[in-house]
Amino acid sequence: MTQGTQAMVKGQFLNPAPLLANMGGDAIADLITAAADVVLILDQDGIIRDMAVGSEDMLDSGCQHWLGKAWLQTVTQESQPKVLALLNTQGALTSDGVRWRQVNQLLSDGIDLPIAYSVAPIRSSGGTRSVAFGRDLRPEVVLQQRLVNAQQTMERDYWRLRQIETRYRLLFQMASEPVLILDGGLDKLEEANPAAYELLGEAARQSGWTLADSLHPDSLPDVRDMLERLRATGRSDPRQVRLIGSNEPLFIAATQFRQDNRLLFLVRLTRPEAAELNMPAGRQQLMHVMESAPDALVVTDLEGRILSVNRAFLDMGQLSNEEQARGEMLDKWLGRSGVDFRVLLSNLRQHGTVRLFATQLRGEFGSTSEVEISAVSVEGGAHPCLGFTIRDMGRRLSNDARSNKELPRSASQMTELVGRLPLKDIVRETTDLIEQLCIEAALELTGDNRASAAEMLGLSRQSLYIKLRRFGIIEGASDDVH
Repeated sequence: MTQGTQAMVKGQFLNPAPLLANMGGDAIADLITAAADVVLILDQDGIIRDMAVGSEDMLDSGCQHWLGKAWLQTVTQESQPKVLALLNTQGALTSDGVRWRQVNQLLSDGIDLPIAYSVAPIRSSGGTRSVAFGRDLRPEVVLQQRLVNAQQTMERDYWRLRQIETRYRLLFQMASEPVLILDGGLDKLEEANPAAYELLGEAARQSGWTLADSLHPDSLPDVRDMLERLRATGRSDPRQVRLIGSNEPLFIAATQFRQDNRLLFLVRLTRPEAAELNMPAGRQQLMHVMESAPDALVVTDLEGRILSVNRAFLDMGQLSNEEQARGEMLDKWLGRSGVDFRVLLSNLRQHGTVRLFATQLRGEFGSTSEVEISAVSVEGGAHPCLGFTIRDMGRRLSNDARSNKELPRSASQMTELVGRLPLKDIVRETTDLIEQLCIEAALELTGDNRASAAEMLGLSRQSLYIKLRRFGIIEGASDDVH
């Protein structure tokens, strides 16, 4: 049988003799070293007589100290039986090929080095020797450790989710408030708690039941509109509804969430006595007064995000409904610049209250009005919040002939401009104010005699006229020259 037609045997060359017979020792050494990460040459007693390693980090770890020692002495205790098995069965083939065993080698720093070895015998005139071929298993160990860590993380996450689900189920079942989970609308019930079944009756347990089946026809448009707004904007106001066969009013509120790429609605039904009707009469009157107050009232969270506003704020901000304001930052409408609102919040956090803070309110369509703000921080209770009273100062300012300059009237008012305007603008505006007040005082003292006023101020008449035109002072008196 020729070489081209010989059958190959696992682990053997077809005809190695003529190809490898004339190889020198150095060539054989290079060939062996290239085939493995670690190569140990052992004598018949298992003593390491020579070795070669394929990486610098293994040399740095102290592998050279293995030379001259028995192989058994260079491995961990649990690896010694494996080394004995390799030496006794060297060269033996299994059904999968050469036998490989993982051995943990001891390094000089006490760290174990995992290596997979296979041992092959070499018979020569000098006696029988063995060559141990080793593969560095550290990359595989790292991957195995990552796999173990990933599995442990998945198990922890799984149990954490199970615990969360258990708590959710417990709260859902024990809640005294009727709660339903609807799949994208009124037409499919996903789940309901016992309080909901008690309110809606046994019909809700029947297959094919929908919430629309239990709502009075007059309530259906409001509920559908609420869900459409919730789907479009993510927010909606509670609505008052009635059930079929009952005149008792109920409040229905909903929030949306996604699960498995499905849009679900969490719907809550509450009785009025649990909300407003359970409130003392005086408190109800106060709520109605605040809603109808001529001054704007705003409630925000501690960061300034709007929770609720009254009708006066909607009018001042040129808004059509409360939904346009809810969830937005108050500084979207308030302040000449972003600095105004930050100064206001800083004072609230520091002192708890702010009074008569002058600033500006901007409408949605570009209108502006001068406003005065009083605010309070309410940090007690379950829902800390900030409250703002905003009063339009336009009419009050219009009665002052000098209001169009928006200049401070005292040192305390001047310092209030810090943070709202750059320093150079404050200095320029303050200088103009002082100059204007001095000219007006001189005209008053001289009976509007501009020549005398110019002399009193140390100005030429031409300079005085320029300043009069600049400040818009009415030139009502004739010039008297003395």
